[in-house]
Amino acid sequence: MMKIEQNKAIVRDYLNEIVNKGNVSAFDTFFSEDVVFNEARNFREQYPARMQAIRGAFPDHHLIIRDQIAEGDKVVTRVTFRGTHGGPFNGIAATGKQVEWSGIAMDRISDGKVVEMWHVQNTSALMEQIGPRPPTASAR
Repeated sequence: MMKIEQNKAIVRDYLNEIVNKGNVSAFDTFFSEDVVFNEARNFREQYPARMQAIRGAFPDHHLIIRDQIAEGDKVVTRVTFRGTHGGPFNGIAATGKQVEWSGIAMDRISDGKVVEMWHVQNTSALMEQIGPRPPTASAR
């Protein structure tokens, strides 16, 4: 039981430190050298650009943990993302709208570090809130 609670704390801490605070220098504290994200091995290289795009579109982006369940070496966390659409996102100019969308993360922990991550977000709900993409030149 103690290990399960430790694993949950590791996930809570990295979500707060890295996702909410943007502290990418904490990667080595929470993630193994070869951490795998959604089946891809280049998480460390891709993450800064991903977060820069999110923070550019939603400068006040914040994640809230709603639930956490753990068993063995895996932790599942249900989250809500919130932010103000203050920059372009997926072809849509800033709307100034406050938005909220959900996500689920499953992380596998080994030796006190995240070694595998499977994360999904309800981007359909996000896109419904900020509006349709403007038509392309060929669609006019």
